[in-house]
This record gives sequence, structure tokens and C-alpha cells, in this order.
Amino acid sequence: MASFNRVVLLGNVTRDPELRYIASGTAVTEIGLAVNDRRKTASGEWVDETTFVDVTLWGRTAEIAGEYVTKGSPLMIEGRLKLDTWEKDGKKNSKLRVVGEKMVLLGSKGDGPRPAGQARPQRAAGRPAGQQSDEDYGQSSPEYDDAPPAGRVGAEDDIPF
Repeated sequence: MASFNRVVLLGNVTRDPELRYIASGTAVTEIGLAVNDRRKTASGEWVDETTFVDVTLWGRTAEIAGEYVTKGSPLMIEGRLKLDTWEKDGKKNSKLRVVGEKMVLLGSKGDGPRPAGQARPQRAAGRPAGQQSDEDYGQSSPEYDDAPPAGRVGAEDDIPF
């Protein structure tokens, strides 16, 4: 029988990440994520429900979280579920957590999402704030390569009517 273990969460960080390194030199950090859900009760009343999820990040993703993520930051995490079990004082304990494999930092409305590891590009000199091209992100859009630059008005024969 096949199995599939994927989790995608979108929520807010509940505490500042504490970056540490294990003996092999690999970075690791644990964050808490608050994920909100809204549902309707049998009486028709809307109820907000918050689920708190512990997320472990490894490697470069952990370093980025330690550098850029703070309490309250909105994040998207993609990863897998892992059940930790241990015994303490003769009592067996277990905890379900998420091992984050991908993280997207979500900023203010004007910033937009960006995958972890990609720094926000600097604005090109001479370009007004808020106007960015695909070149700012290191990408090109071949299907639009022949389009005139933004803000340039072409000759009358360029007008389609």
C-alpha cells in the first residue's frame, strides 16, 4: 500500500527561533506556528480555532529562519509529519511535529511571498520604487521579450485600434 506524508501550513510564528548547531555542524531551529481555522457550529455560529504546531527546520532553511523570522512573522511551511516518542520518569510520551523542508517568508502586502534563500532584490537605479521587472528577480519572460518597456508610449502604428 502506498503512503503519502505531506503537510502545508500557513500561519504566524509564536516565538523567536533559537538557532543552534548539532555536533556535525548542521543548523537546526525549532519554531512554533499558530494556524487559524474558522468553522461553523451546529447552531450556525462562527468559531475561530487556533492550532499550535511545532516545526523543526534544518540546514540553510534553519539559518534563514534564525536570521529573518521573528515572533509574529507570517510563514508558509511545507514538510512532513514526524512522531517523536520518549520515556521520562517511567512514563511514555509522544509528540507529533512537522519537519519543515520548505519555508516561504510572507511579508507585508507590498513585499509578496518569496522562497527561503532568495533575498529581496535591490531596486534598479533610476527606477521608481514599486516598479520591478523580471530582471530584478533574475528571471526573464521570453514570451514578453518583445513588449515595449513599461511607461514608454510607442508610435501611433503600435496602437491596435
